[in-house]
Amino acid sequence: MKGRPTSSEAAPYYFNYINLIATDDILAVLEAQREETASLLRGIPEERSLDRYAPDKWSIRQMWGHVNDAERLFVFRAFWFARGLPEPLPSFDQDTAVRGGDADHIPWASHIEEFMNVRRASVDFFRNLSGEAWMRSGVASGNSVSVRALAYIVAGHTAHHAAVLREKYLVARATG
Repeated sequence: MKGRPTSSEAAPYYFNYINLIATDDILAVLEAQREETASLLRGIPEERSLDRYAPDKWSIRQMWGHVNDAERLFVFRAFWFARGLPEPLPSFDQDTAVRGGDADHIPWASHIEEFMNVRRASVDFFRNLSGEAWMRSGVASGNSVSVRALAYIVAGHTAHHAAVLREKYLVARATG
């Protein structure tokens, strides 16, 4: 589906993610991000994946577990609305989900493999949507959101966390 989401397709907060994606070809972004992000993640040794840039911050494993969880959640929302299901979907408490995910006890390589698999499934899902399905919307977390916006949110959320990883976890340690 071509075209960027308009301001009416998602709550203003989500444009922090949507606006990180410059192109109209969201499928190309999602596909390219898969390998680019995996390359970044593979450059982090297993022992470093437990690092935190501050005591009260998530470890790298926890952060990437969150990215994987959030992608599943955003794509589930897209699925729900694309299929025309009318019921609103609840909010997502990321901190509760991270605590429940036990990410620090999962090998780093498994987090990377999970990202690759989740992203492959996400791309397949979005690639197979009709033009009409891309424009459907529903309510999640009390806000209206379109399927098209959710695809951009998936890509923007990953871009955001990859930047946090580079700027706060990897650079801080390299210069510290």
